[in-house]
Amino acid sequence: MKAKRQKPPRRTLTGTELEMMNILWRLGPCTVSQVQSALRPERELAYTSVSTIVRILEQKGFVSSEKAGRGHVYSAAMPKEEYQSVSLEQLVSKVFDDTPSLLVQRLLDSRDLSEQELTQIRAMLRRKED
Repeated sequence: MKAKRQKPPRRTLTGTELEMMNILWRLGPCTVSQVQSALRPERELAYTSVSTIVRILEQKGFVSSEKAGRGHVYSAAMPKEEYQSVSLEQLVSKVFDDTPSLLVQRLLDSRDLSEQELTQIRAMLRRKED
């Protein structure tokens, strides 16, 4: 039986939670064992730790589960793009004084962008103007 989808959470994830969510977004529905196997090789987390983090994500509304045999299959309850939007809104609000142009300025000042990236950004701005 599939769990009900809750209203999407409006808070950001911890670093470890985001790591687990990135795996769920990449793999799609999977078990705790599959999440654990997908961790970076140098990231040694016990099965029980991964299981605990995934269940916390479920309690927070970021993950849903479905009973499968003796275990569960976990799925992201929020698309990655939606989480990116929520996180970006919070970042602009909390760090950049609700001024998106400050975020863009900081990005442009703090990174060496290739000509290809600059061309892509210009194209995005032109599309936004239309």
